[in-house]
Amino acid sequence: MSEEASAAVRPESTARGRLITGTVWALLVLGLWLWGRVAGDGVPGGPALGDVSAAGRQFAGGEPLPAPHDPLDGVTRPVRLDIDALDVHAPVVGTGLDADGGIAAPPYARAESVGWYEAGPVPGEEGAALVVGHVDTDERRAVFYPLSTAEPGTRVEVTGADGTVTEFVVERVDVVQRERFDADRAYGPRQEGRAELRLITCGGTFDRARRTYTSNVVVSAYLTGTREG
Repeated sequence: MSEEASAAVRPESTARGRLITGTVWALLVLGLWLWGRVAGDGVPGGPALGDVSAAGRQFAGGEPLPAPHDPLDGVTRPVRLDIDALDVHAPVVGTGLDADGGIAAPPYARAESVGWYEAGPVPGEEGAALVVGHVDTDERRAVFYPLSTAEPGTRVEVTGADGTVTEFVVERVDVVQRERFDADRAYGPRQEGRAELRLITCGGTFDRARRTYTSNVVVSAYLTGTREG
């Protein structure tokens, strides 16, 4: 992952809520595969991926997933992300593209933070908001170490700068390998007209010779409600 991340407030843009397509997707994809190149050696037990048993598993029974909430207008930039079931509680920093064309993640010195791609939708707006985080560093587990253990039905909360909390529910967890990678399917909206959230980190196995992970963990969630914080 990139060592730099922009913390600047996202400027207003007519591009808000648009799908990311074509060349931009290609650049994002290239950069995503480079994230793991400087992490993973020092974590006890080897590559810090967690349990990948949830990969590709959709909600298969029990209580049905809730209906989606209509996308929101006037959503403020995210400042915090909470996933109680995974004990993930992280500040959010705005970020753009790094030198390799991928989404710039927070620096390893701030591996407890996550990065929100400012050129895409704000969480709660129509489209897929992209949030990235490290799985590990050379010394320790990072914020999204447990992300691959998420299951359909897991609740995710994003707090905006104005204190409003947008509530999402996970519907799918995938480990996406580079050999069969479909960028639009992995990172684009899963259903038109919804407000979605995509949480992304490194996954697969860690290739020590090439110093990179072989896959990305992609958690797909959608908006189910909102409340005052």
